[in-house]
Amino acid sequence: MAEDKQPWMNWMALSTVIIAVCATLSTGKSGGFSTHAVLAQSKASDQWAYYQAKGVKENLYAMEVERMGLRLKTEKLGQHEQLFLQDYLTQIKSKVKKYADQKKAIAAKAQVLEKERDLAQRQGKPFASATIVLQIAIMLSSVAGLLKKQPLWWAGLLAGLWGLILFADGFFMFF
Repeated sequence: MAEDKQPWMNWMALSTVIIAVCATLSTGKSGGFSTHAVLAQSKASDQWAYYQAKGVKENLYAMEVERMGLRLKTEKLGQHEQLFLQDYLTQIKSKVKKYADQKKAIAAKAQVLEKERDLAQRQGKPFASATIVLQIAIMLSSVAGLLKKQPLWWAGLLAGLWGLILFADGFFMFF
């Protein structure tokens, strides 16, 4: 007993395969961007921890600058001691400046990594949304084939089209 195969069902099968391939690609891109965002966030967090460590060192030297400055102002020191402390004060002031400069560079690097994370998250969202919508399109097309209901296939095609737009948005960031 041969089944009546309606001509639209061949097109339904082909469109379902195309949608499934796009869903697979979208899943891979979504996962890749998600991983990239997590790694960039981890690197940015490391940079901010490094920034804080430099800040602690900078503060320790700044406190030493204050302590030495106070000592020079309040204590009666011999000329040799005074010259020694002024030289020491110059050295620790340069360390304070060095740590402040290093912190600026570290902060800039952390901010670049945060922007990288934000971009990866921005690009990953359309791929994740596309995957969901494309899976719905596959399900609608599959049910249409099982029940031989062409309107369900049309609904699947519309969902598939929306999923493909979201998929393209992941690359081109239209929205």
